[in-house]
Amino acid sequence: MSKPYTSPKSKLWSGRNSGQKLYLHEKVRCINLDREDLVLDNKTFAIIGYACDEGVRRNQGRVGASEGPVTIREQLGKMPNHLEENVLLSDVGNILCADKNMEKAQLALSSIVSHLLNRNVFPILLGGGHDIAYGNYKGILGHLPKGKTIGIINFDAHFDLRTNENGNNSGTPFFQISEECRADNAPFNYMCLGIREDANDKTLFKTAHKLGVDYLKTEQFTLNRLEQVKRRINLFIQKVHHIYVTIDLDGFSSAYAPGVSAASPMGFAPDIVLEALKVIVESKKMISLDIAEMNPTYDIDGQTAKLAAALIHFVIHAY
Repeated sequence: MSKPYTSPKSKLWSGRNSGQKLYLHEKVRCINLDREDLVLDNKTFAIIGYACDEGVRRNQGRVGASEGPVTIREQLGKMPNHLEENVLLSDVGNILCADKNMEKAQLALSSIVSHLLNRNVFPILLGGGHDIAYGNYKGILGHLPKGKTIGIINFDAHFDLRTNENGNNSGTPFFQISEECRADNAPFNYMCLGIREDANDKTLFKTAHKLGVDYLKTEQFTLNRLEQVKRRINLFIQKVHHIYVTIDLDGFSSAYAPGVSAASPMGFAPDIVLEALKVIVESKKMISLDIAEMNPTYDIDGQTAKLAAALIHFVIHAY
């Protein structure tokens, strides 16, 4: 496997001991991809951490998200296991960001994502800054045959469409993807749910309109507008072969997610996100999931880590 890769730590997975695999820490298998491969005969989810907040630092955000994968694992392991016996859950370790080389970390991440998808394994990525999205997307692209289209659905307060003329960071991943799509003469299919006007300057809205980004503002992305939200998501899904889902925890109100790099009370609530995820999972087009910007430095009582874990718990049981 590509470096910088570190093997998983079983000590992160703990909780009540039932002896009957009633909890996810009793279900998960830790696999060092340098020494062992994943079973192909079963439906398998693989968790990979992206322990990098260099992109956040470059974007002038609050660092600390490099510890996000640890805290999400700790909360996920305590949750109940309702998976069938033949569904496997594996922890395959972390990608680290050495010497502030975010680009090398993204490349290593994309290599592992492609490897997992090539083996019919569903990747679940834990961040780390939202620059995780570029590595995940490149890994999906490396796996798919030419001509297959990817739709990106981003739950986020921010477009993350900043230009990278002064370098890549956590605010540039979808601009980078759009540029590569343009160079390859491929469609850029990007939907953003939860956009806030107080979190994006007018140049970002202009860029979004220029690139044909489909988005719903926070006031549109609510439970009382559920039918309209479902319709917009379904219309987007119909245009593409596969859906890559990325969840930026700073899109949630800080009432639910205080432990993020850019917290705000003006975000969305978990209930509408779960309803949207149901629509995506039911389409059977979802190919990969990542959760970004988990920053335990600013978390309160593990609330944000518990939210991230609950989102993963929902997806693996609904998938």
